Amino acid sequence: MTTTVSPAVRPLVRHGAEMLVAMLVGMALLGPLWTPERVELAALWMAAAMSVPMALWMAYRGHGRIAEMCAAMFVPYLAMLVPYWFGLLDAHAVEMGGHLLMLPAMAFVLVRHRHDAHGTPSANPVVKALGSRWPTVIALAVTFDFWQSPLVPPVWTLLLCQAVYLFWGRRAPGVQLGAFGLYAVLAAAVVLVSPPAGVLLIAFGWGAHAVWDLFHHVRNAVVPRWWSEFCGVFDLVIAVTILLVWF
Repeated sequence: MTTTVSPAVRPLVRHGAEMLVAMLVGMALLGPLWTPERVELAALWMAAAMSVPMALWMAYRGHGRIAEMCAAMFVPYLAMLVPYWFGLLDAHAVEMGGHLLMLPAMAFVLVRHRHDAHGTPSANPVVKALGSRWPTVIALAVTFDFWQSPLVPPVWTLLLCQAVYLFWGRRAPGVQLGAFGLYAVLAAAVVLVSPPAGVLLIAFGWGAHAVWDLFHHVRNAVVPRWWSEFCGVFDLVIAVTILLVWF
């Protein structure tokens, strides 16, 4: 049995998914910048951290009702604070309850204004720049913790990264296979050399793959440009943070 999504529902699903991604980016990038001890401040800061990137994305896309959608972030947390003040909930329950309640709150705003036409995308240069560079923003959010706790990924992750180009590639499969072969040689070298030298080789491999991503991004070849941008930033951060460990 095949389930299809009606044309009327698809924009709501897409809009909701975009906002969820923006919220997760806010949680990863803005959330750790401040960790207040008071539950009230922590709850409000989490709502603000998720609301800021979501509002920027909505402005970039020309969606209306930004204030109402931001209220859908704050109201659930405020509602959870009431039983907390009466001693009925602990801090963890406030956080989890706020996360859960904001999903139906967002859905309510989306459904309520489902027939509203989209507005004009923002002309603000900052909003336009952040919106057009969304793969970079997501990559920075995903790798944010690496700057605080650098790690050295196992060498097989490099092979997996290149395998994406090998199996997703639309053009020049021979070139992609050759690049995969080079990374296989690098992986063998990492196993054979001393651990410090292996770490340096892994950092070199991630840095080289960032250049490989840039090459495909400029040519707009093999993979979608959003992927090559995301992957390039991700790879570069991995390479730099590995060097931080090595040195």
